[in-house]
Amino acid sequence: MSGPLIAPSLLSSDFGAFAEAARACQQAGAEFLHFDVMDGAFVPNITFGPGVVKALRPHSRACFDVHLMIERPERWIETFAEAGADIITVHAEACIHLQRVLAQIRAAGARAGLSLNPATPLDILDYVLDDLDLLLIMTVNPGFGGQSFIPAMLPKIAAARDRLSAAAHSVFLEVDGGIGGATAREVVRAGANVLVAGSSVFGHPGGLAAGVRALRVAAESD
Repeated sequence: MSGPLIAPSLLSSDFGAFAEAARACQQAGAEFLHFDVMDGAFVPNITFGPGVVKALRPHSRACFDVHLMIERPERWIETFAEAGADIITVHAEACIHLQRVLAQIRAAGARAGLSLNPATPLDILDYVLDDLDLLLIMTVNPGFGGQSFIPAMLPKIAAARDRLSAAAHSVFLEVDGGIGGATAREVVRAGANVLVAGSSVFGHPGGLAAGVRALRVAAESD
């Protein structure tokens, strides 16, 4: 991989213009499109469901990166996979039988992702590393966009990169929360290779394409 992959988060886009946003993200060169699915229970916000993923699938060839911030995610795995999700990420904190859920994601035809909240330790990786295609380190407490990056997550990202190097296959290391020009370089240096960005991309004064370019330049700067 020559550089970090960019994953604009639809949570920060205009909810009345999702199709336009999906097309614009692809045209801007973003490799992933990130869907923050929230149920109002696991996190205090409510966003959207599989219908949005399905409706947007014809509008983009990007990797649909679906982040389930919901209780009992195993109820929805097949539905999101059928809707067009390429990667389905669940929270360790929401799964009683985590390994089973990760296997369920792969059986449904998607790649399996695991997300860890800021205070959740990395030790859980010792038992599910072979079941992962993506690890998402939350660099804010999940639930709302526009939050400030938690600096204490940098050593956690670095430690996660060390652990993932022991995997028998390649695993994406994604970060989500407060990612912009000031933090992109730091998280990439720590080992992240997929950057979820919301307000820094969709809220860029030069427009979405300029936001994607600025984030990539910042992430790849020495």
